[in-house]
Amino acid sequence: MTKELLAAAFSIGMGLCMAGVVTHLYQLLFKQPAMLRYDGETFLASMGHLAMSFVCGPYIMLQTGWTPAKDGTISTSSALLSAMVGFSWAFLTGLLFLGTYASIGI
Repeated sequence: MTKELLAAAFSIGMGLCMAGVVTHLYQLLFKQPAMLRYDGETFLASMGHLAMSFVCGPYIMLQTGWTPAKDGTISTSSALLSAMVGFSWAFLTGLLFLGTYASIGI
């Protein structure tokens, strides 16, 4: 039981690390904030935004949950909901990255 929980926590950690790295690289290269979107001027740009949203989604969700309201407070329910969605999403992207790493056999 503990091995499975440790593997799940490692997958979540890997997903969050990859999401953070890719988000900051995207913002550095393209000089615009990363956000969840699928629009684009061309089909290729739309697919690029969709791929970026999939990989960067956990980090963006966690950042969205910590956004303060107009009065400067942070909603507990918003933070918990975004954390639940972000960590679940990070688990899936972590599985994707770890599976890809294992299949390449580096």
